[in-house]
Order: sequence, then C-alpha cells, then structure tokens
Amino acid sequence: MLKLRTLFIIAIALLTLTNCKFSATNNVAPAAPKYKTKNAIIIVMDGARYSETLGDSSKHYIPFLTQLIAPNGIIDNSFYNDGPTYTNAGHSALCTGYYQEISNDGTEFPSHPSLFQYMNRQLNTKQSLSWVVASKDKLSILANCSNPNWKGTFLPSFNCGTDGSGTGCGYRSDSLTCVKAKEILANEHPRLMLINFAEIDGAGHSKIWGDYLHAISTTDTYVYDIWKFLQTDKNYKSSTAVFITSDHGRHSDGVLDGFCNHGCPCDGCRHVLFVATGPDFKKNAVISKHYDLRDIPATIGELMGFPFPSDGEVMKEILH
Repeated sequence: MLKLRTLFIIAIALLTLTNCKFSATNNVAPAAPKYKTKNAIIIVMDGARYSETLGDSSKHYIPFLTQLIAPNGIIDNSFYNDGPTYTNAGHSALCTGYYQEISNDGTEFPSHPSLFQYMNRQLNTKQSLSWVVASKDKLSILANCSNPNWKGTFLPSFNCGTDGSGTGCGYRSDSLTCVKAKEILANEHPRLMLINFAEIDGAGHSKIWGDYLHAISTTDTYVYDIWKFLQTDKNYKSSTAVFITSDHGRHSDGVLDGFCNHGCPCDGCRHVLFVATGPDFKKNAVISKHYDLRDIPATIGELMGFPFPSDGEVMKEILH
C-alpha cells in the first residue's frame, strides 16, 4: 500500500511539473523584431556639393528635401566620401562598404560583393527584389563583383542607361530614371534599391554655374517624387528606410577649376549631403557626427537583419 501511495505521489508531481512547463512556454510572448525597417532605398544626387545643398544657409535649391523630407527624419551635417571622389568609386562604396580605386568607365566590377548580393543570399530573396536603377549606364557594374567566390551569384536586377542594358548604352535623362524607378517599385516591390540621378554631375562638368544650380533644383523634385511614392504605397509606407546622399562633391572654390570637376581630397569633393528617413530613425533631428559612404550599407544590413561584413559602421547616432 505504501509503495502504491509513493508511486501515486510521484506521478502527480511529474504531471504538475509538466503542466507548469507547458504553461510557462505558452505564456512567453515571441521576441519582437529589433527594427521596423523591411526595405531600404538609397538615392544618389550624383555630384552635388555640400555648399550648394545642406551647406547653403538658405537651402534655396533643395526646398523639397529640407522642408518636406528632412523634418520626417534626420540630417547629418558631417557626412563624407573618405575614399576616391569620383562616380564609380563612390557608388561602389555605397554598395559594398569598402573604398576602392576602380575604373570610372564601367569596365571594372567592384572587388567586394555588394549589399544586394548579401541580402539575396542571407534572406533567400529572388533577383527582382533588389535593383540598381541609374541614369548612368556604367553603374550597371554595381550589380556584380570580381570576387571569385561571389561573381555571378545572388545578383540584383539593374536598369541603367538609355535602354536599361548598362555599360555602353549611354546616359539617359533623370526624368526617365525617376519614372523607371517608380515603375519598378510599383510592379516588382523590391526590398532594396539604389537610384542614381546623374544630371547634377553632368551640369557641373558643363562648367555653367546656372545649369549646375538648376540641376540641383530639378533633382530635388525627383527625390521628392520617389520619397512621396514610398510614403503612400502599401508595400513601403512605415517600413522603408530612405538614404539620400551624393557619391562625391566638387572641388572647393579656389581649388583647381572649382565646381566644374571633382576627384581630389579637398573638402568640397569629400563633404556631401546626408538625409535619412524611416521607421527606426530619429525625427526632425540634425547631427554633426562624422559618418561616411561605407556606413550606409553597414546600417542597412543591421536594419534589415542580415550580416554584412564591411569597413563601415552602423550609424547608431541616427537611430531611435
């Protein structure tokens, strides 16, 4: 009789422990995602000098950026290209998180795999969910790399240049790039995209000051058009980080031929604009923390939840 009573007590104890275990497990809430960001868009105002954009106290040429976009996010007044200050090198840093001396004519791939490739591999996303869309045909090189372990794998889609086919087809107008970018966003719903608007750079190289300033104003409207679309589309509203910057600036006044060109380490070539909006960023904030082009892809990897080794650092100062 005592033996049966002992066995009965043990059975009751085990049943109680088991019920407690299941109860505790069922009552534990799943961990909340670390960030709200699900998508990321990088918009490049190619060749815009800081002194005519955020560095201009009147902000005369970028009213949409400063009056309608920036209040919803954050400005960094100390953002730089700390590497080679020309187009393909600057864009390569934005996509790979590394600075590299690279051919500027579209004949050389970046040496490191891109943010797009890492996302496609780590998150198992299809090619149509990551895009490079550029007015400059030569920027199709951003869709691949020369690293033998990555070349030709996990590639993004691209639409660059006059007919979208990339290097060799020529440059197209930014108005067409804006239309194409919105078309891809609406139809393909990519999670990651880089958009290049090239006309500021072209106008600077024309050596006509008025054309250069006009191009900044025009590009400001294209940037706003893209941003406004993202705020109203169900796939992007409240879940998209938008980074607006430049790949390089232009020579400082008094350095070489000034605004007409770029490529040296002067402050005019290195210092560029930076505005970011998104669900995980501070609102209506201005900082002066030295960040650079490599830090944008590092931050995107952090926000979207996939490992991204690079020389960049996560821009913690811009986050909530």
